[in-house]
Amino acid sequence: MRLNEIADRPGARKKRMRIGRGTGSGKGKTGGRGGKGQTARAGVSIKGFEGGQMALHRRLPKRGFNNIFALDLNEVNLGRLQAALDKGRLVQDAVVDVKSLVEAGVLRRARDGVRLLGGGELRASLQIEVHGASRSAVAAVEKLGGSVKILGPSGQKKDTGEGPN
Repeated sequence: MRLNEIADRPGARKKRMRIGRGTGSGKGKTGGRGGKGQTARAGVSIKGFEGGQMALHRRLPKRGFNNIFALDLNEVNLGRLQAALDKGRLVQDAVVDVKSLVEAGVLRRARDGVRLLGGGELRASLQIEVHGASRSAVAAVEKLGGSVKILGPSGQKKDTGEGPN
């Protein structure tokens, strides 16, 4: 057997059906769409229609809740901060905030803010400014002589106290 003798198994490559190319092709005239009417046209919007019976997607109960005011916070563990300190990407004397974490490569992008979590071990005293922190994270930072300042959520609008008038 040589390379030029290798071929596909019979029926392995089937040519696609070319629709609307004359009655002799087997899919001419109406092109497999049947007779006249809405479904013979492009852009049919009756996919969920069941002949007047209540459609399946309308029979099923609604579930869940989507909070449009929820903030999308980055989560950072204390161990990630220590790893950045060990690599020299974070400076111990400077304030650690969203901007410095993005520059250090700890975060890819600043979303609505940062939430500090207590996972891992921190061995250095840091001044941290974040939008949220767990109790264990705050306790671990303050135990080393550092501080955690909780900022207001940046994605939330301030209430002026004025009504809709």
